Formats: sequence, structure tokens, C-alpha cells
Amino acid sequence: MTITVDIRRAYEPSQADEGYRVLVDRLWPRGIAKADLVYDLWCKDLAPSSDLRQWFGHQVEKWPEFSKRYRAELQTPEQQGRIHDIISAAKGQRITLIYGAKDREHNQAVVLAAEIKGPET
Repeated sequence: MTITVDIRRAYEPSQADEGYRVLVDRLWPRGIAKADLVYDLWCKDLAPSSDLRQWFGHQVEKWPEFSKRYRAELQTPEQQGRIHDIISAAKGQRITLIYGAKDREHNQAVVLAAEIKGPET
């Protein structure tokens, strides 16, 4: 089964075709009222651990190591269960992972999207 996963900044307006929208930040995005963000699930427990998030600090030079460590965190049975729950809840719809970081290429949603999609064939 092919799973379509996109990522989108929380500060961008939502689009009608985004399917099942999951906020994947541990902390609520600054400056956004909860009533103003369109999302189906806030899965803060799927975000990187607080220690890893603070260590990374969105420093691009730490990206390769951050990605490796976050992928390792995602391999636990609890995290794999959360990923499975998101896929099930989406019911075949596109999954859109929402994040607050400014950097569109170096954030946890990029790593999580790759994990949800699974290995490239």
C-alpha cells in the first residue's frame, strides 16, 4: 500500500486536499491560537524527545546526527504503534504532518514522513 505523506508549516493556511492533518511538534507552535490551526490530531508524543529537540536546536550542521537519533527513537514499539495508529486513522487519505520550524528541509516532520512512507522500493 502506498501512503502519501506531505509536510506543511503550521503557519501556512490549510488546503482542502491535505487529508488527515497531524501536528507533530512537542510544543504548540508559537503565536497560533488552538482554534486557528486546522488539525485532526496533535501527536506530541511522536515528536523528538525534549533532550533531542533541545540538543538539535535547529542547527543545520547537527542535521545528520539528529536524523539518525530521531529515527532510532521512532523504532520503539510505542512509537511504531503511534505511527500505525495515524496510518489507520487516515483511512487511506493523504497524511499531512504539520510542524512549526522555520526550516522546511531540516525538521522532525521530514524524518517522520520518511518513516511513515517506509523504505523506498
